[in-house]
Amino acid sequence: MLKTLNPAPGAGAGRIRGSSWRTLLSPPLTGAENMACDVALMERARATGEAVVRVYSWTAPTLSFGRNQKTAGYDPTRLAQAGIDVVRRPTGGRAILHHREITYSVTAPVDAAGSIADEYSWINALLVRALRAMGVPAEIAAPAGRAPAPDAKPCFASATAGEITAGGRKLVGSAQYREAGSMLQHGSVLVEDDQSAISALSGAARPSQPATLHAALGRAPQPRELYESLGAVMAEDGVRCEPLTLEATEDSMRLHIPTFENPEWTWRR
Repeated sequence: MLKTLNPAPGAGAGRIRGSSWRTLLSPPLTGAENMACDVALMERARATGEAVVRVYSWTAPTLSFGRNQKTAGYDPTRLAQAGIDVVRRPTGGRAILHHREITYSVTAPVDAAGSIADEYSWINALLVRALRAMGVPAEIAAPAGRAPAPDAKPCFASATAGEITAGGRKLVGSAQYREAGSMLQHGSVLVEDDQSAISALSGAARPSQPATLHAALGRAPQPRELYESLGAVMAEDGVRCEPLTLEATEDSMRLHIPTFENPEWTWRR
């Protein structure tokens, strides 16, 4: 159980160097476009010193592999026949099916000596507060062994210390990546349980049933609701957030889309 859910006002700017914050609610994009947008926002963080909280969705069901995850057991033809696109994330972790879920990202400039654990904890505390404001009984998982290796299993197979759960089951799967003075943390908040489809497509053991927003709320919230809740809890902490539009990253996005569309990147392991 998380003891302190309210970071002190401006705590995010202390751990994540962004002197100002922006929020971005994106329209549905392809897998390659979504990953390219997050990378473009990392570049923007380095150039402007601004941090961005982004909430987004996907134009089609998309399986995302972690940066160093092995793809053994996954068949590109079978995935295509099932109508599932595939992309490899710039961050680590295990496979996630992005379909009936809401995805968030936080991009920000960071100090080289900054603590990944501190940033991860602050962002997750922010998410917990936003989810609780929506009526979801979210909490931080207690320590329960080492984090799983980046194998072919689904991300939601189990919860590890520091991850967000509801009713003892994993609700949010997140991962973080740093490069050249900026960071990206993004993750998936399940609305419905589609993750069992990963096991059916890969041959991996069926994971335990994760938590979902629909089960917690009795309805399926839209991305805007999480977006507005995140902005509200940041405002409570005195963190002023100005809205950002997707046009601010479009030129940089276009440069990165070919990387995430390239099968040599997607299926490299």
